[in-house]
Amino acid sequence: MEIITPEILANHEKAEVPRKEKSSFLYSFSILPKDERNAINTIYAFCSYIDEIVDSSPNTNPKEIQKKLERLNWWENEIEKLYNNSITTPLLAPFIKTIDRFAIPKQYFLTLIDGCRRDLFKKRYETFEELKEYLYGVASVVGLISIEIFGYKYEETKNYAINLGYALQLTNILRDVKVDKDRGYIYLPQEDLRRFNYSEDDLINEVYNENFIELMNFEAMRAREYFHRARQFLRPDEKPTIVSAEIMDAIYYRLLEKIELNEFDVFSKRIRVSNVHKIMTALKHWLSVKLFIRRIKKG
Repeated sequence: MEIITPEILANHEKAEVPRKEKSSFLYSFSILPKDERNAINTIYAFCSYIDEIVDSSPNTNPKEIQKKLERLNWWENEIEKLYNNSITTPLLAPFIKTIDRFAIPKQYFLTLIDGCRRDLFKKRYETFEELKEYLYGVASVVGLISIEIFGYKYEETKNYAINLGYALQLTNILRDVKVDKDRGYIYLPQEDLRRFNYSEDDLINEVYNENFIELMNFEAMRAREYFHRARQFLRPDEKPTIVSAEIMDAIYYRLLEKIELNEFDVFSKRIRVSNVHKIMTALKHWLSVKLFIRRIKKG
């Protein structure tokens, strides 16, 4: 199966090719069989491309916002056409084949586009429940798409994907507090800022004090809760097919640990997990799956 790339998507849209740094997701995909790897890379390219439409420049200029909105609406319409079999361009053939082969529901893509669209207009979240809707649209739904490609036996695995999406995106939010506020976004719920007596002005001015540490620790514990909640939905005999998701779980859980070990000082530097650690994590999980399968065959 061929793959689709950001260059192909840009060509189809007649737009500029986005520039995006390499993601941790790519390390987890490397262990997949070729067809599944190509399919997930195609999906990742699309998701990343849609995300970059919104993030390519600051969302402060009304004309730029309108242009981005039109592009998202255009892609929403393209998805509708794809599922109605009214797009025949060979450019999107790998994308169409992936959707057809793995029976990926149309609503997942529409939800993703709508989640990214929200970033054009909404830069604050009053409550966590409000933020959670956003997390579902930009992260959990990607997990739901992914498990359609990985394959799963149990309906509850969808709950694994949803909760892991919450955990991963919450970890991203903690890591990117400075990056996001520099772009005009504060994803930490307003109710939590008030709870710990830490104001927006404090955040904008990068005030690093006990209130901030307590606020961030509270959010980190929330992320941990979703990591643990996700794992409770994953049955042992489902793990061999969901191993790529488990790699992402391990990499992002390590990122959360590093944020905590750094005492939540996300203002002075952007905290990362080394590439070596990511590679070793992928190998470790790949070997554990091999051993698990071998034990089953012997049994």
